[in-house]
Amino acid sequence: MSNIIYKALRYSGAAWLWRETVQRGKVTILLFHDMEAADAERNFTYLKRHYNIISLQEYLHAVQTKSRLPRKALVITFDDGHASNYTLLPVLQRLEIPITIFLCSGIVGTQRHFWFRHSEEIKPQVESLKGFSNEERLQKLTAFGFGQEAEYNDRQALNTNEIEEMKSVVDFQSHTCFHPILPQCDDKEARHEIIDSKQHLEERYELKINTLSYPNGDYSERDIRLAKEAGYICGVTVDSGYNGLHSDLFRLKRFSVNDARSTTELMVKSTGLYALIKHMLHKPSYGFKPSRK
Repeated sequence: MSNIIYKALRYSGAAWLWRETVQRGKVTILLFHDMEAADAERNFTYLKRHYNIISLQEYLHAVQTKSRLPRKALVITFDDGHASNYTLLPVLQRLEIPITIFLCSGIVGTQRHFWFRHSEEIKPQVESLKGFSNEERLQKLTAFGFGQEAEYNDRQALNTNEIEEMKSVVDFQSHTCFHPILPQCDDKEARHEIIDSKQHLEERYELKINTLSYPNGDYSERDIRLAKEAGYICGVTVDSGYNGLHSDLFRLKRFSVNDARSTTELMVKSTGLYALIKHMLHKPSYGFKPSRK
């Protein structure tokens, strides 16, 4: 059904018209995760042809100085810091594409696992596990052989050498320490995840961390407050929509493209039209929520 919708929006001209009118004067931020290099080559080539790709830091500077941005400005981001992100480096260098990768500081540089990718047995349970408190979720994950600080034989995240090699090309920012659902954390846990991740990335990798990506797109007023206390100047969500010079920098909107392998899917999703239609019909489960105390 999704493929039919993508084709309908593309070949009817609706996606093109939306891009050239509604999206033209906005800043669009796209979210990817674990894209393969061949797909990145095709996807980035398409995006570069149809948008003005700018870095996240360029956008933040424009907001702070109220500078003019190009039409159809587009920012590319990746969440988590998956090991495969390293294979994108030659593509980024060849096409001169600026991207931001949000790192889970407690997972990169280790043999630890992302809790939601630890095993095939966990994957069907991921959505339900997000509904428990952070402590309860970690307890339930032990039944699957998962430990938040356990080291495993296989590596799922970027290692230290890869980050060092990439940081002259890639803007690395924070995605908390262990990718919890922040509103499901108590105050102490949230403080650790938000504040310590920034400190760790700055000290270990000599990065300049000013932006937090809220894991799973879930955030609360407390999490925004803690991010400001920690010295972040920006927080990115997965709330659907566009951004501009007057956007709330701690609630920046993004469109999730889900590592699209189809040019038709990428074309439609990069306009934001598909997500906006989808969210009109079905309210997403993630987003702004009250936090646990």
